Amino acid sequence: MDNVRGSRQNLLEVETIMLKPLPEIAESIDDAICHELSMWPEEANDLLLIVEAISRGDLKLVLVACAKAVSENNLLMARWCMGELRGMVSISGEPIQRLGAYMLEGLVARLAASGSSIYKSLQSREPESYEFLSYVYVLHEVCPYFKFGYISANGAIAEAMKDEERIHIIDFQIGQGSQWISLIQAFAARPGGAPNIRITGVGDVSVLVTVKKRLEKLAKKFDVPFRFNAVSRPSCEVEVENLDVREGEALGVNFAYMLHHLPDESVSMENHRDRLLRMVKSLSPKVVTLVEQECNTNTSPFLPRFLETLSYYTAMFESIDVMLPRNHKERINIEQHCLARDVVNIIACEGAERIERHELLGKWKSRFSMAGFEPYPLSSIISATIRALLRDNSNGYAIEESDGALYLGWMGRILVSSCAWK
Repeated sequence: MDNVRGSRQNLLEVETIMLKPLPEIAESIDDAICHELSMWPEEANDLLLIVEAISRGDLKLVLVACAKAVSENNLLMARWCMGELRGMVSISGEPIQRLGAYMLEGLVARLAASGSSIYKSLQSREPESYEFLSYVYVLHEVCPYFKFGYISANGAIAEAMKDEERIHIIDFQIGQGSQWISLIQAFAARPGGAPNIRITGVGDVSVLVTVKKRLEKLAKKFDVPFRFNAVSRPSCEVEVENLDVREGEALGVNFAYMLHHLPDESVSMENHRDRLLRMVKSLSPKVVTLVEQECNTNTSPFLPRFLETLSYYTAMFESIDVMLPRNHKERINIEQHCLARDVVNIIACEGAERIERHELLGKWKSRFSMAGFEPYPLSSIISATIRALLRDNSNGYAIEESDGALYLGWMGRILVSSCAWK
C-alpha cells in the first residue's frame, strides 16, 4: 500500500512540475466573460462555444481554441484557455489527455517566448543513457513504426547488394545501431558466404564507441568480415572526406528518421537538407533509403502546424494505448522522453530552434529528384515481410503500397513512409 501511495505521489509531482499554474485571470468563466467582453466582442459566440466544450470535456476543441488565441496574440483568451486546460489534461489519462499535457506545455512555452529554453530543459531532463535505451527498446517493441522503417530500408539494401562482395553502408543517424543487426545476420546467411561489410555511422562519439563494439561482436559471431567507421559530428557538418568512400565498394546510404532534423531553405541559406542529398548523389550510391514520419510541419504557419501535430500524435498516442497497458510502469517515461520533446519543439519553437521539421513524401520525392536521384521501387517481398510483422500487432495498423513506396498507418492515418532511390 505504501508503494502504491508513493507511486501516486510521484505521479502527482511529475504533473505538478509539468503543469505549473498560471496567474488567475478571473474568479470564474462568467466573471471573465462579463469583465472582458469588450476586448473580444466579435468572438462572443466563439467564447460560448469554448465554454460548452469545457463543460462536456471536449479537450481537442479547447486545445485548438487556445492555439488559435496564441496565434492571434490574444493573451487574455489564451491564458484563460490554458487555465481551463490544466484541469482537463493528464499524463496518466486517456491518449488525448496525455498528448494534451505536452501540447499545453508547448503552448505555454510559446506564449512566454521560452520555447527554446523549455526544449533544452526537456533535453537536460533526459535519463541516463541506459534508461533512455530501455524506453526506446520498449517503444520499438510495442509499436511497429521503427521496425517498419528498418525492415523496409534493410530489404532495399539487401536486394540492391545481393551480388556484391564489398559493401559500404553510410548511416547518417546510426543511433544505437539496432537497424543493422538483422542485416548483418542476413548477409551472413547468403549462399557462397558473407560479403565484406563496412558501416560508417554518424552520431555522438560516446554512443559510437558502444555501437562499434556491439556490431563488431555480432559480426564476429556470425563470421562476417566487418569494419566500422565512426563520424562524430552533426549530420549537417559531414563532408565527403569524413565518409571514407572507397573505389570497388558498392555504396548504400541510409536516411532513417533523420533528414527532417536538417534545416532547409526556409531556415538557412546553407540549406543543409538539399546540400546533403546532392553530396550523397555525387558519391554514386547503388541505393539510398528514406524513412520519415508522414507529417507536414516544416514550413506550415503555427496554427496549421498545431492542427497537424494534434492529428498526427493523437493517432500515435492512441496506437501506444492499445499496445501498452495504461498501468505499464514505464509508459509515462516512454512518452515523456521519446515523444513529448518533439511535440513541444514543434509547437513552441521557430526558426533554427525548431528542430522537428517533417515533410510529406511528395516533398521528399521532389528534393531527391532535384538532387538527381531516380526511384528504386521497393519489392513485394519487403511489403509481404512487413505485413507478416503486423500480424503480431493490433488490427488498427495497415500497410499501403503506392508508386514504389510503402506507408504504415493507424486507423486510416498514415504515420510513416518508406522508399528507396538510386
